[in-house]
Amino acid sequence: MTRFVILLLLTVVLFMANIFFGAIDIPFGDVVSALKGNIAYDNPIGFIVLGSRLPQAVTALLAGAGLAVGGLLLQTAFRNPLAGPSILGVSSGASLGVALIMLLLGGGFSIGGWSWGGRVAVVTGAFAGSLSIMGILMLLSAVVRSDLMLLITGIMIGYLTSSVVTLLSSLTTAQGLQGFVMWGMGTFGDVSGDQLPWFAAITAIGLLMSMLLAKPLNILLLGENYARNLGVRVMLVRNSLLFTTGILTAVITAYCGPVAFIGMAVPHMARMYFRTDNHWVLLPSTMLIGGIMALACNVVSTIPESNIIPINALTPVAGVPVILYVLLKRR
Repeated sequence: MTRFVILLLLTVVLFMANIFFGAIDIPFGDVVSALKGNIAYDNPIGFIVLGSRLPQAVTALLAGAGLAVGGLLLQTAFRNPLAGPSILGVSSGASLGVALIMLLLGGGFSIGGWSWGGRVAVVTGAFAGSLSIMGILMLLSAVVRSDLMLLITGIMIGYLTSSVVTLLSSLTTAQGLQGFVMWGMGTFGDVSGDQLPWFAAITAIGLLMSMLLAKPLNILLLGENYARNLGVRVMLVRNSLLFTTGILTAVITAYCGPVAFIGMAVPHMARMYFRTDNHWVLLPSTMLIGGIMALACNVVSTIPESNIIPINALTPVAGVPVILYVLLKRR
């Protein structure tokens, strides 16, 4: 219990740090006044605190939790310490969707009499690309019975989509390529206050669905044959796991870009911190540690006054040492 309290306190401290610190120096009292509603939203300080820093902190917390949980689910299902949300090609599918919008369609598209452009088109493309890859994997899971073969299939799909993205990048304009590269660097600052409720709701549903998988995941640790003997429908669990991970990865990648290493490294941090494989403990702790890592990277990324550091330039600093430690420990 003490370990959970420490994680909760650290989460609160970093969440508040994201609100009180940033590229623009705002007095402590003004930030508190904005949070209390004493400073109007149309005031520059009110807009920075309520319209930028607060949504960004909530986005970082939820995105970190969602990516970390997705990594935990996949590592348990495939029994592979290097599994993560990007390993099955779902993140690559999002990149392909964004590449089609930015590099091929010029940043927008039209269906019938409706037209979409800008951020809405990018999010739509990323979400559609992620869900398409997830749908393909779920169809393949009905044919491919081996978890290892499904994992390899996902990796191959990821390579295929990456090659298409590379081809589109070589054929586009410099302006379109620059926008796509900026999206690929990752950021928690592109979710506006109007979009935040939808982002939060979908992510929360995905996190809740993952908690419902705790019991069957604990049984799967004992082996598939043992799980079947206990009445666990392994195929249903695997499809539920793929769907949950796909939804979380799709919505987070669509809004925040392909954020790297959180899904791969954080589950190992949770296992080392609590020294257990019990998913009733690992799932909530992974959510907290994932949120902590994302909040920490976000507050560091916004400190420079001249420019914002991309999230994907910071997450490997925390994630790579953990992965190397796990690999060397397991040889």
